[in-house]
Amino acid sequence: MPSVLWLHGGACGGNTMSFLNADEPNVVDLVTSFGLELLWHPSLALESGTHARKLLRACASGETPVDVLVFEGSVIEGPEGTGRYDMFADRPMKDWVIDLAGTARTVVAVGDCACWGGIAATAPNPTSSTGLQFHKRERGGFLGAEFRSRGGLPVVNIPGCPAHPDWISQILVALATGRAADIDLDELQRPRTFFTSFTHTGCTRTEFFEYKQSTTTFGEGTRTGCLFYELGCRGPMTHSPCNRILWNGQSSKTRAGVPCIGCTEPEFPFFDLEPGTVFQTRKAVGVIPREIPEGTRHLTYLAQSAIAKIAAPDWSKKDTFVV
Repeated sequence: MPSVLWLHGGACGGNTMSFLNADEPNVVDLVTSFGLELLWHPSLALESGTHARKLLRACASGETPVDVLVFEGSVIEGPEGTGRYDMFADRPMKDWVIDLAGTARTVVAVGDCACWGGIAATAPNPTSSTGLQFHKRERGGFLGAEFRSRGGLPVVNIPGCPAHPDWISQILVALATGRAADIDLDELQRPRTFFTSFTHTGCTRTEFFEYKQSTTTFGEGTRTGCLFYELGCRGPMTHSPCNRILWNGQSSKTRAGVPCIGCTEPEFPFFDLEPGTVFQTRKAVGVIPREIPEGTRHLTYLAQSAIAKIAAPDWSKKDTFVV
């Protein structure tokens, strides 16, 4: 029976809350249909206190095998490298991570904080937080760039703030059922099955994006106008399937009239932007977005945008158009 141990570092617990809403498969299916043994989870386990410490020590020593170590939250190294800002079961959490990552067959980072430090690692980073194997986009993080688990894989990153529950449950199924070799990772160690396409793919506002017709208000019930040109939507630059694998099987940020905030990318939460531009599109020469869809040149995009606006049909300019 494949075993899963889930630990929680420096974070809000949002990825646990997301995971508990998984649907394909759901958490109960993971145990009853796929035979996963959940060794311990901070929100689900029955063991606490002395019993939990005994279990964790057995896992860290290798006495109790751990097939998949899931880590949620940043690794906190402060103050001054001691890790004592985050104590867990009588030890700094970072010490548990070292021991358990060394014995687990596979290590999975769930959520931005575990993948690349997330909000906690944003400057000035007073807790000295970092991700398991990345610090923002820089490879290394807490475990180091050369880390490989006993199964031969680097840390498998499932980013998001939070990560979609079905991304988590489906990767856990693949890893726990012996199909780790089938998981193809990109340069940021994200499973390509989820993180190859852009959030823009499947967006119900794509037609408006193509004709460069923008909305200037949030949450339009008619879903009229693109959120990229005025409201800072990062859908064309963010790798995620949020408009293909819908949240709660129903919707996504852009479908609800809210800009994509790029939460699967290492730069999230983009606090380095100029003040007041989080939900504004930064412009070059006051016209074209400074950050444009990946793989496009600014000059080419400027020319294409001008032509698209000229060719825009009347329906794309009407506020009453319903997608």
